[in-house]
Amino acid sequence: MLRGDGRDSEGAASSAGRPEVESFAAKGPAMDISALFRKHYAELVRLAVMLVGDRPTAEDVVQDVFARLHARRDRPGPTGDQLAYVRACVLNGCRSALRRRTLLSRIAGSRAPMPDLPHESAEHEVIQAEGRRQVLAALATLPRRRREVLVLRYYLGLREAEIAAVLGITPGTVKSTAARGLGALARALGEES
Repeated sequence: MLRGDGRDSEGAASSAGRPEVESFAAKGPAMDISALFRKHYAELVRLAVMLVGDRPTAEDVVQDVFARLHARRDRPGPTGDQLAYVRACVLNGCRSALRRRTLLSRIAGSRAPMPDLPHESAEHEVIQAEGRRQVLAALATLPRRRREVLVLRYYLGLREAEIAAVLGITPGTVKSTAARGLGALARALGEES
């Protein structure tokens, strides 16, 4: 309940009469960054590992995304699926990390090989198996969009509509990109029939 001085009954200033605050708040609710972090951090790091190839860089990318989201915590969140928005942010961060890596390797005069994943847990030991290593190496040779679609589809298990929302493309483009990516992987692994 507002008092005569523009404050509510607990003494907090009201946004009544301040249209810039009302219109800003009307755009959407603020994102619950803490809940997203607790629930999806490990999944987002795994996604980033698949795209950048090493865990420290992947952790840095995901932490940077959450730090930026935290810095903007007072702004309204995205109007759609918040997890899709955060995944898109992680993908963009991975793209930036890969561009920096490519630029640094060009400056150094040689292309740096993708580093091996660390042997920290049972999950990492499984990934280090020979078959997985070959798939990861073949995956790294694919164009960026094909690699992203395949990782989102077959590693995270997202549906075509979810992938389309994360990447900002149509579901038809997701289907065709996935089909072309699988064909290229099969050729790279020598499994083409």
